[in-house]
Amino acid sequence: MNELLKSSNWISGLQWLFFIFTNIVVIPITVGAAFELSPGTIVNMLQLSFIVTGLACIVQAFLGHKRAIMEGQSGLWWGIILTLCNTAMAQGMPLPVLGGSLTVGIIITSVITFLIGITGLGPHIAKLFKPAVMGVFMFLFGCQLIGIFLKGMLGIPFGNQAAGAQINVSVALLSIVIAIVVIVISVKAPVNIRRYALLIGIIGGWIIYALIFKPESLVAESTSFGLELFPLGKPAWDVGIIITTVIAGLLNSANTFGALKGTESMYEVETTKAEYRASFTITGIFTFIAGIFGLVPNSPYVSSIGFLSQTGIIKRIPFVLGGFMFLVMGLIPPLGHFFSQLPLSVGSAALFVSYVLLLNSSLNFFKQVEFNTVNIYRSAVPLFVGVVVMTLPPSYFTTIPSVIRPVLSSGLLVGIILALLLENLFKWDSYGNENKEQVKVEKNTITE
Repeated sequence: MNELLKSSNWISGLQWLFFIFTNIVVIPITVGAAFELSPGTIVNMLQLSFIVTGLACIVQAFLGHKRAIMEGQSGLWWGIILTLCNTAMAQGMPLPVLGGSLTVGIIITSVITFLIGITGLGPHIAKLFKPAVMGVFMFLFGCQLIGIFLKGMLGIPFGNQAAGAQINVSVALLSIVIAIVVIVISVKAPVNIRRYALLIGIIGGWIIYALIFKPESLVAESTSFGLELFPLGKPAWDVGIIITTVIAGLLNSANTFGALKGTESMYEVETTKAEYRASFTITGIFTFIAGIFGLVPNSPYVSSIGFLSQTGIIKRIPFVLGGFMFLVMGLIPPLGHFFSQLPLSVGSAALFVSYVLLLNSSLNFFKQVEFNTVNIYRSAVPLFVGVVVMTLPPSYFTTIPSVIRPVLSSGLLVGIILALLLENLFKWDSYGNENKEQVKVEKNTITE
């Protein structure tokens, strides 16, 4: 109780609130726009996202991994969902069928994740995600999200509205300025200001956007919100989408491994089997909630590592207070209405700067791998193939069987699957060493 009365904990909690807010607020708005949902439905999804995210953070802190690691709507899931929207649009699939199939896939994934948790399989799966795999994952993950943010910055809408869309030059210029300002603050400003760079970018950019473009409110303010089951579409059975969703859910476990392993040095502990079990179990429960209410499923945020390193706030109490305040924001309808008006270009510009840092996470994992001219294939093939697949138009994949088409048309999934297969089927560390030995022998011969 004494900890709750300390003003320092509440101030630190506000920092957590800002961090959670900047990462979450754009996600339900972009998904709602991609599925062409009504403004009222988007507002409800936004408020429910606040409530579920705040509650998930609190539950993980007390019953899960018990660390100050944000549990929020997964960037991997978000990227896959938006990519599938673009693919469905190109292939003529109705959005309700896509949304309904996603719902089924997410519910199946929630059951699998829950079973991984209660059976204690987490540590065994973690062994598959070696540093080379995590390096590929982080890089391709960053590429996919940066692509989404760049489109948002350029004023290109989501979903079917993107057909025939053109770059909005005035919006793009403002977005670029916002991104530059956030980068300058992040690099040049004192630490006490630097940690608020994203928030400054969003608030300042929003104000300037409103003054220049004078946007009209898309929906009348309401005093309450309702729970709507399956807002993306009633359960449907497109096998390809469901398979892709389940694979994405399994690969999403990389976020859990990355977040827990990345904070072990800060807490000076090694993640136990019980912590893996509890974390996966809770993530599975909240993934099920996401499925039935049309939300992007949760996972621990790897980006929490950067926040913890920058602020030094590793205690649970400030984190729990931040999650609680975020939950309360969702329970107040006027706040949900207000934040639903956030321009996508402004939010995209701020998050563009944030997720560029995934390159650093990728390089840190690659530093743990000893590459040479022979074993470089373990990462080079997944990286290059994944990036190239990302650049291919969805129409190119219409000749692929529909069951596997969604998987093969996702550069992120293709790259991660290749990395997992190559890394775990071959003993790469033993390849290329013979060249080193030959060089040593030649040097010794020349010396003699």
